[in-house]
Amino acid sequence: MKRWSWILIVVLLLTTVLTACGGKQEAQTEKIRLALILPSTIDDMAWSQSMYEGVMAVQKEMGEDKMEVAVSERLGNPVDAGAAIRQYADQGYNIIIAHGSQYQNVLEEIAPDYPDVSFAYGTGYEAHDNIFAYDPQAQEGAYLQGIIAGMMTKSNIIGVVGPVEAGDAIKYNYGFQQGVEAVNPDAEVRIAYTGSFGDIAKAAELAKAHMDAGADFLTGTAQQVVGAINAAKEHGGVYWLSNDMDQSSLAPETVISAQVYHWEKVVQQIIDAHQKGETGKHIVLSFANGALELKYNPQLESQIPQEVKDAVEQAKQQIIDGTLTVKLPEN
Repeated sequence: MKRWSWILIVVLLLTTVLTACGGKQEAQTEKIRLALILPSTIDDMAWSQSMYEGVMAVQKEMGEDKMEVAVSERLGNPVDAGAAIRQYADQGYNIIIAHGSQYQNVLEEIAPDYPDVSFAYGTGYEAHDNIFAYDPQAQEGAYLQGIIAGMMTKSNIIGVVGPVEAGDAIKYNYGFQQGVEAVNPDAEVRIAYTGSFGDIAKAAELAKAHMDAGADFLTGTAQQVVGAINAAKEHGGVYWLSNDMDQSSLAPETVISAQVYHWEKVVQQIIDAHQKGETGKHIVLSFANGALELKYNPQLESQIPQEVKDAVEQAKQQIIDGTLTVKLPEN
């Protein structure tokens, strides 16, 4: 009888250990429920779409059974976004990405109420507690595209259609100017801002003003640039250098190159860190870590002289190895 009692005890102990191990394994493979807050739409051909496609690429890689995604669009107003963020947190989403620098203050107010949720925003660099900040080094690809414009311009007038004079736009514009100046000190870079991220009509107006003044190369950032690209397409004889994603499908005869953000790398880093219980990270996108890429439009690549491509490649390698640092404004 004693022998059977001991066997029963051993079986119960083994069952307890296996159950505990199973529970631990289950916790480690917790299903990711990710919510994405966007200032515009998933098909804006710019800032929002590029992040959306990055998120969906990670979901495809992980599988829908391991990663659930919810998306809220057209929440450029931080107050409206805040309500959606709280709702997602209350519903049990464990990662919430608010895709814009305008959401920083909102997240800093909400995040302390949900310590088990990982929040993220960008462009930003202030990461703490359970808030990630992702930070594209937009100035790097901008510098390379500045080389293209500076070496290829015939009018020596180059126009920039900016959104708001802050964040990612400042970094991009500052880097672009340096790239142009490095290869063509005689070229004039004219920068104008619409005062909005999504004013497509105003972006088109600024693009037309630049072209009327003789600009033969244009560039710019944010979702509003769709208007500027269409204006350049209608005008003809002008090249556009795009940012965020490859926008050549909008105007195959106009968009000559693009700085592409590989958001899937950022999203995967956030997920990996969350699963390890690591938060408050500052995540950088750069050429050195492969999160940035310069792409030529295959339809127009033959029009880029080899010496221009060589200059771009040389500068890119210098950026990667640290011998070339694209400066940013002190503030």
